Amino acid sequence: MTAARPGADALLTDHLRYWARRRPQQCAFRHVEFAGSASEGRHRTLGWRAMDARARAVAARLVTLAAPGDRAALLMPQGLDYAAAFLGCLYARVIAVPLSRPQLAGHDARLAGVLADCEPAVLLCDSADLISVEAFALDHDLPAVPVVPVDHLPIQRFGFDEYESVPDPDETAYLQYTSGSTRDPAGVMISHANLAANARQALHTFVDDPGATTAVGWLPLFHDMGLVLSVVAPVMGGFQSVLMDPVAFLEDPARWLRLLGSYDGTVSAAPNFAYDYCVARSGPGAAETLRLDRVHVLINGGEPVRPGTIDRFHAAFAPAGLDPATHRPAYGLAEATVLVTAQARAAAPTTVRCDAEALAAGRIEAASERTTPERGVAELVACGPPAGQQLLIVGPEGEELPEDQVGEIRLTGPNIARGYWKRADPTPFDPRGRLRTGDLGALHDGRLLVTGRLKDLIVVDGRNHYPQDIEETVRTTLDLVRRDRLAAFGAPRADGTGEELVVVAEYGRDTEPTPEELRDAEHTVRAAVSARHGLRLGSLLLVPPGSVPRTSSGKVARAAGRARFLEGGFDHR
Repeated sequence: MTAARPGADALLTDHLRYWARRRPQQCAFRHVEFAGSASEGRHRTLGWRAMDARARAVAARLVTLAAPGDRAALLMPQGLDYAAAFLGCLYARVIAVPLSRPQLAGHDARLAGVLADCEPAVLLCDSADLISVEAFALDHDLPAVPVVPVDHLPIQRFGFDEYESVPDPDETAYLQYTSGSTRDPAGVMISHANLAANARQALHTFVDDPGATTAVGWLPLFHDMGLVLSVVAPVMGGFQSVLMDPVAFLEDPARWLRLLGSYDGTVSAAPNFAYDYCVARSGPGAAETLRLDRVHVLINGGEPVRPGTIDRFHAAFAPAGLDPATHRPAYGLAEATVLVTAQARAAAPTTVRCDAEALAAGRIEAASERTTPERGVAELVACGPPAGQQLLIVGPEGEELPEDQVGEIRLTGPNIARGYWKRADPTPFDPRGRLRTGDLGALHDGRLLVTGRLKDLIVVDGRNHYPQDIEETVRTTLDLVRRDRLAAFGAPRADGTGEELVVVAEYGRDTEPTPEELRDAEHTVRAAVSARHGLRLGSLLLVPPGSVPRTSSGKVARAAGRARFLEGGFDHR
């Protein structure tokens, strides 16, 4: 039987059914499991019919344990079963809650808090983790609910369509819990329509020919960028998704690079730190063993995009045939499903050199020959135009600002979530129905420049300073500071006359600064911050590795760092 192509408003489940009938044997998902430093990986694959059957098996069990609108928490390792579990929840109209396994070190308290908040009717896991998941729930006094090992569900050849209920587009498909960088984790309610809309926006932005595209991803499937890139968009577009575990990437980033070169038209995504990590872990001549001319798109998002990172990555891997235009700086957030803007493929990433003094006053002015060292230069990477949605920059009173004026980024579009699970206040929307992102930025030549978080903005003596700029100054000034393991924030002055600048920075794992080195470091940083930012440094704390708080996605949690500093919680040199 020939299946009809899903229409423009079709949901993800419609597309999965279509590909299962249209291309039953074609590879849909591939998981590469690595064991040992020399391993090329063990490949497991599922065709479209097989993935559909596994998703239906999950749905068949869920409808016996939960009603539509109940929650199912995914406490599973990265892999094919994770994708099947998520898709099965959509089939059953049970709200999926993508989460990590309990074994993820350092995040057990957050995981327990999320489970208590979403109140799942069932926990989905892998059979190898069944005992640990049950023990986790018991140890954290969570309500007793069925625990289902997805990999042991029987795969039946049955007509699930006979009793399958079709999701309403406005029903919540899943809860994407925020990483908690500025607040306690909150479950963003993503509807079936939101999910389909953002997938279409991503396909239009990044995929020229689905028939010649392969998604390659190591990002965790319990985070929005990993889920949409590696599961949702491939199902919508009907192309293969290759999955690997995040730990496998951290052990050896060359594994990711090799996979990128193993398929034609590869599309992948990573936060900024990962591109620096690839360079740092690759020795001389590493590019000669890679084939990166087959890479189509490398999305850089999830954290501030740094010009130096882009330059270093492409200098390191240009000998492998990597085209600079593949690098696509992007901006997104969970409340918009994920993607908001992205750099166009027509050219390599664009860096805007701004007059730092004007930027502190809320204006984008190009640095020129008249820009003095005292005024400084701030480099911002253009994150492209909006992807199928409306983006406005607004002032303090909600008024729309013109181009090159810095204000809060606000959004409207079919991908914008309805709000937070069980939280009516604070609402993420303004009186005009626009999503308050909490991020600051400006439009420049129609492209978004992200300048920072509204809550992270440091105001000293009436001037605005962006913490990531100060952090970059400190990191490039001191060799002993770990990359992306430092936080700049404002703290009350002892005399009560406003705020002063505080920087908390981790030193390297193999570094133990002497008192003389600490004094030299403080003098060096004070001079650099004063020269570049016109700002007096209040305190510099050099702390051991692992001291600076981070979110579950690895980003520095500045608000948590500030709170720990005010409580005197840092053991510093």
